[in-house]
Order: sequence, then C-alpha cells, then structure tokens
Amino acid sequence: MEAIWVYQFRLIVIGDSTVGKSCLIRRFTEGRFAQVSDPTVGVDFFSRLVEIEPGKRIKLQIWDTAGQERFRSITRAYYRNSVGGLLLFDITNRRSFQNVHEWLEEAKVHVQPFQIVFVLVGHKCDLATQRQVSKEEAEKLAAAYRMKYIETSARDSINVEQAFTDLTRDIYELVRRGDIVMQEGWEGVKSGFVPNVVHSSEEAVKSGRRCLC
Repeated sequence: MEAIWVYQFRLIVIGDSTVGKSCLIRRFTEGRFAQVSDPTVGVDFFSRLVEIEPGKRIKLQIWDTAGQERFRSITRAYYRNSVGGLLLFDITNRRSFQNVHEWLEEAKVHVQPFQIVFVLVGHKCDLATQRQVSKEEAEKLAAAYRMKYIETSARDSINVEQAFTDLTRDIYELVRRGDIVMQEGWEGVKSGFVPNVVHSSEEAVKSGRRCLC
C-alpha cells in the first residue's frame, strides 16, 4: 500500500559544480555515499518521505541541478516550480561561497511570482583542516539573507537528515499559516490524500454544506 502523505513539496538543490550536491542528495534519499560521482547533466530527480510529526508525512521531490554554466538555462526552468531549496557551498572552496550571492539573485529573478525558502549549507564539514570559510562568516551571510545555516558532510553523514528535515518543517509551517498557498499551475506544493483532513491552504467546508466525498 502506498504511503499516505499530507503534502508534496518540490525542492531544488543548487550551488557551484563539485560542491557535493549529488552526494548530499544520495546520502539523504539512498543512505549511501559515492566515492566517485559523475557530474550532473542538466537535472536529476529524487524523492523521499519525511515524517515531520507522528503520523504526518511530507513527500519530497528533490531536483539535483548541474552547477556548470552551460547547463544553467536548464536549471533556471526549475526555480519557478520549487517551494524550497538547499543552496550549497564547499567550506574548502572559497569561490563557491563567494558565488552564493549570484545563485540567490538568479533564483530571485526566476522564481517570480512565487517564493522559495532557502537553507544555506556549508558542505564537506568533515574536511575541517582544509576550511576556507569560517562558520561565523557563513552564519553572517545567511542571516543577511534571512536564511538558516547548517554544515553537513555526505561522507560522514553529518547533519544531512537535519538539513532536509529543517527545511521541510519550515515550509510546512508557512503552508499551515497560509503564508504559502497551493495554486493552480504551480508544482511547488501539492495536497496529498489523507481521509478526513482539511489542509490549511484549502477552503474549509462552509457551514451548512455537507461533504459528499
């Protein structure tokens, strides 16, 4: 029997080439680390269920994007239909950190008229002796853009689950409050099938009207 989920969130993972996007996603969705990972060509797709509360599951559709410039036109097409994203940089590669602003500006342009909730991720924290970006500096940048910051390692499975789960919970809370609503023609958030549950972003049954479903 297919697992029941209350919402489906579409997430996008962006950042420079070689920062470890594919490795992070595979660790989260498949529970494994690939020592050798081929560069992503265009966009790859993954999915996983996350339980944010007892008995309350969210289905995540995760889009792994290529960081190379020649694939950016393909990547841009996926911004608009995403509700959340992880923006990765490699803590041992300062240039990837300096390019965070460029990635955010690109997302801002192509997501309109919708919004994306981002978490800034400092990846490869297992390579602390090679660090080129301090945690304090990254936290300051994240705060400037009103993002959360977390450091992860796909190799050592550090904070991988937390990065995706925290993002999912933040989006869920915005949906629950009505700050993010489902809209026709937008794939960022979809309602799942759960009997006898009315989602906050859907219109509740008005008084005097019976549900015949």
